[in-house]
Amino acid sequence: MSLLGCVMAVQAAAQTAPAPIAPLPSKHQVAWQQMETYAFIHFGPNTFGNREWGYGDAPLESFTPPRLDCEQWAKTLHDAGMKGIIITAKHHDGFCLWPTKYTDYSVRNTPYKNGKGDIVGELSAACKKYGLKFGVYLSPWDRHQAFYGTPLYVEYFYAQLEELLTQYGDIFEIWFDGANGGDGYYGGAREERTIDRRTYYNFPRAWKMVERLQPQAIIFSDGGPGCRWVGNEKGYAHATNWSFLRGNEVYPGYSRYWELQQGHADGDTWTPAECDVSIRPGWFYHESEDSKVKTVDYLTDLYYRSVGHNATFLLNMPVDKEGRIHPIDSARVVDFHKRICAEFKTDLLAKAKIKASNVRGKQWGTANLTDGNYETYWSISDGTDKAQLTITLPRNTRLNRLMLQEYIPLGQRVQRFSVSYLKGKEWAQLSVGEETTTVGYKRLLRFATIETRQIRISFDAMRGPICLSTVAAYLAPETKGAEAKKEEVKGVDFTATAEGDNVVTFDLGGEQEIGSLRYLPQQGDDRKGLVANYEIYAGMEKDAMQRVAEGEFSNIRNNPVMQEVFFTPTHCRYVQLHATRMVNAGEKIAYQQVIIR
Repeated sequence: MSLLGCVMAVQAAAQTAPAPIAPLPSKHQVAWQQMETYAFIHFGPNTFGNREWGYGDAPLESFTPPRLDCEQWAKTLHDAGMKGIIITAKHHDGFCLWPTKYTDYSVRNTPYKNGKGDIVGELSAACKKYGLKFGVYLSPWDRHQAFYGTPLYVEYFYAQLEELLTQYGDIFEIWFDGANGGDGYYGGAREERTIDRRTYYNFPRAWKMVERLQPQAIIFSDGGPGCRWVGNEKGYAHATNWSFLRGNEVYPGYSRYWELQQGHADGDTWTPAECDVSIRPGWFYHESEDSKVKTVDYLTDLYYRSVGHNATFLLNMPVDKEGRIHPIDSARVVDFHKRICAEFKTDLLAKAKIKASNVRGKQWGTANLTDGNYETYWSISDGTDKAQLTITLPRNTRLNRLMLQEYIPLGQRVQRFSVSYLKGKEWAQLSVGEETTTVGYKRLLRFATIETRQIRISFDAMRGPICLSTVAAYLAPETKGAEAKKEEVKGVDFTATAEGDNVVTFDLGGEQEIGSLRYLPQQGDDRKGLVANYEIYAGMEKDAMQRVAEGEFSNIRNNPVMQEVFFTPTHCRYVQLHATRMVNAGEKIAYQQVIIR
């Protein structure tokens, strides 16, 4: 071969597209992540019974929404910039919001529309009208059915799943909760039942059914396979967030759930994170929480820590007893959308000049970073383990936000990067308040407003040649901060004494009239001592107390917020909290705060 031929061959090889680096997403997973924000709807008998996890015994006649309007839900969420809605077609209480033919415990036997209603169908139609994608939540656990825990229930579960997958059009996501097995009504048995979470439901059968009937649908569970739970119900992922999990390791109820907040860096399956959180403390509507709806600042902060941390943001909007999204929630979520639009209104890098330390070839040049086309990207030569972008603005510019996006169809690659800016005549490190490690589909950085003409982004470690689709900068309006205002609740003074592992006695020091106990579990990823079921006793003498309340702290493992128990006001000196069941058997009661008033 001639010298010219060799040169041409080398150039051709140098301009070959970067090879994909596994694990890789499906095209449906990419489209799902591009949705970014979508909504959850929790609604059912719990709404009318003021509960979070229904026991499975709520009477059908209690389900009486007088003004239910699925179009109001869809319009509200469309105006809030949401791209889809997932409805709790069946929660743990077993009640079905569609007229399933497999149980009488459904909307078909309630006063709603004289038994002619189909809320799943009504919402599906409303989503079509407003251009929203539609998804369903089907709880594997069922606290109502007498045959839960038997092989018959598994067949029942799959029969209902097939109904949902075949009767309501295209479904973008199907949600399987990780809460499985425990105490329940179970047709009147009122007992605790445990199942093997790894094997009982035969979930691979579900994956095959979804693939056959709704091949574009993303399957959510603790470990996917379509997307994963983020390991908390607070709405955020870690700044380091890999879209990978080690295959077949994570199962519903996975004990090391905190790993899911950042994924497995050595994972071999593409299982990106979904950040779920409710706009209120609870998932179902409670009138007592009307003053506790998350603020716009709080929601905006969560957007940065979910979508901005390579995840999606699933915001729960509980429907009230009227059958509508409450006006407070509606206004708050629409204002949240307006805030996000304001913060990302103008890309300040649209006319910037970008110089790269390495370019793979003309087709993968830096012009791709600001062309507004996700399908084009800047890339570098094979074998290059570091790279740098120097961005020059037309003039000194004020900015406080930076956005980076990888082209994820070829894999997630960035392992570590840093940002600096020209401050006077010197380069200064940009302080963003969190580690700058992974990028993924989208990484958003917030920082105090700077004024500069040059920005430098250094990619210091990567899994292969970087494929960066977008770099953008913004000047977001100054805000008051991201923390929600906490309600100040004061109670009576007491001294607390642990009496064994499962009882705590509170001495109020003298006779008091009380009517409530608030219990805040220990916070943090390693929290222990969570009370699942409780009894509360009160009396003037320690050996002559009477029970004033009993119940369940529903979902406390995943949503360890302040638990409120109200009871008939009583005069007493002593109060006892009994744990009749712990989340983790054998642990001792622990708490961060108890308020008695």
